[in-house]
Amino acid sequence: MSLILGIESSCDETAAAVVRDGQDVLSSSVASQIARHAVHGGVVPELAAREHLVALNPVVESALREAGVTMAQIDAVAVTQGPGLIPALLVGLSFAKGLAMGNGKPLIGINHFIAHIYGAFLDGAHEALEDPASYSLLALVVSGGHTSLMLIEADGRARQLGCTIDDAAGEALDKGAKLLGLGYPGGPVVQRTAEGGDSSRFEFPRPLTGAAGKPLAPENLYNFSFSGIKTALLYHVRNHAGADGKLPPELLKDTVASYQEAVIDVLARKTMLAAKNFHVKTIVAAGGVACNSLLRERLTQLTPPGVRLRLAERKYCTDNAAMVGGLGWHYFRRGEFTSLDADSYARLPAITQVPFLGE
Repeated sequence: MSLILGIESSCDETAAAVVRDGQDVLSSSVASQIARHAVHGGVVPELAAREHLVALNPVVESALREAGVTMAQIDAVAVTQGPGLIPALLVGLSFAKGLAMGNGKPLIGINHFIAHIYGAFLDGAHEALEDPASYSLLALVVSGGHTSLMLIEADGRARQLGCTIDDAAGEALDKGAKLLGLGYPGGPVVQRTAEGGDSSRFEFPRPLTGAAGKPLAPENLYNFSFSGIKTALLYHVRNHAGADGKLPPELLKDTVASYQEAVIDVLARKTMLAAKNFHVKTIVAAGGVACNSLLRERLTQLTPPGVRLRLAERKYCTDNAAMVGGLGWHYFRRGEFTSLDADSYARLPAITQVPFLGE
């Protein structure tokens, strides 16, 4: 039995978790900064870093206490190394380095993007990773920072089929909500506002899907683009706004429902196209936008017979440390540790082929 302490600070959530043998989440503690950033309409990196400084020690202590263990019983410290906001990442990574060095534990730097995929295999779902019938596996990773499709083979090789060429889907929802004056964070408030709205009343574009009758270039077959949807919303608001610059109440709900439908439709279409063309056995959806009920319903409806659909639990879709600790166990058992002079990285390295669960 091995216990991994996971630490996450890539954006505006300070999180720690204790995970046993890569699958059993003994504790998961998260301190949210939403209230602090809401007044700014988005995450302020320097403010996020200061909040992490305050929250990290209490959050780690809470995770250890909830799991009923001490640092002496922890086998390794896994921490998000990137991608994310550099000021926020540096706080978490520096804290983890000190914790590991002070307690004589190995340090494991974790790729936040890959950890999101792993989040779908916690709490008893780990066996699916060991089942050859699960592969090939297609993962839709969709959040405020990422929108990508990853193909994972049984031998652990993972390659990116496509990604967003401009904005991530979560960013489109956040900025759409801000444009409409709905508040922050955008994803949840867009979903709430769209409930009961007519999603077919207004037509927003579906970029890079061929919906406009334009053939797709081969390199964009599995890529995403959401900037055009945002621009269409901007002009829609300008054309229909009242004297106060806001949409009339009778148009707001249908506008939000139509806008959300456009974003989700693109995600679902691209995912199913890749699933069909690569004959995958499993589809996984992970990342913050995978909390969206419409996306979860649409993927459930469209997944073909004979293909498994694995939706990460909502508590493991948003940023958390359980996915970090769970993935870290695979590196730990292979002895793949990170040097104490390792640095953080802001952007996802160019992915052509990467190991999913370690070398």
